[in-house]
Amino acid sequence: MDGRRLTGIAAISLAVGFNLPYAALAVIYDYPGVLRRPPGEALELFLAGGAWLVLVWEGFMLAALAMVPLAVALAVTPERLSVRPALAVGAALSGALAGLAQAIGLSRWVFVVPELARDHAEPTTRMASEQAFALLNAWGGVAIGEHLGQLLTSLFVLQVAMMQRQERSGITAAAGGLTAALVLAGCFEGLALALGQSGAVFSLATTAGFLMLTVWLITTGVGLMQGPSAVKTREG
Repeated sequence: MDGRRLTGIAAISLAVGFNLPYAALAVIYDYPGVLRRPPGEALELFLAGGAWLVLVWEGFMLAALAMVPLAVALAVTPERLSVRPALAVGAALSGALAGLAQAIGLSRWVFVVPELARDHAEPTTRMASEQAFALLNAWGGVAIGEHLGQLLTSLFVLQVAMMQRQERSGITAAAGGLTAALVLAGCFEGLALALGQSGAVFSLATTAGFLMLTVWLITTGVGLMQGPSAVKTREG
């Protein structure tokens, strides 16, 4: 099996694999709605979820981390390095950084929040744990995982979609362009909240953006598995 087919299978696998822990969290932890609940409620629900909930978050974090090598494989090919090296290298870097940023943001649920949830069960440390949880979400979740992670994800998808368009993969490129626009819009939810405004519209954009990311990864993977396409160049 050649590298194109392996990359295609990896893209489809990530599209499915990223959604499995997300769906599980929606069922057992009311994610992402729980992020807008008071810290005390979120910590109580987390503690009730037990070890299984922590393991699901670990799976979600690893799925985000898997974006690092996949982004490089999707962006960099010998043909693209030869014809459009700036786009190829730029997409690889932005995609790898996007996966890393989102994995760092998600890691808080595996290594920090469990201790905060246990502290919250003790009356003497309840208030301190709620304050720490709120600050942790604002920094690790909103700033790193959502804002920076989504900015970089949008840039990555846009750059690859530009290469796909130049290679005459029109449908896949269009899906990538829409994905990039929605993910970019969604990354400003945290900024809106920081400015005291409603982030509801941006939250919807994020949800739609990651659904489109799933579609784009699958169409990209299917295209890679169907065989090589001619790389078109533009003169002048």
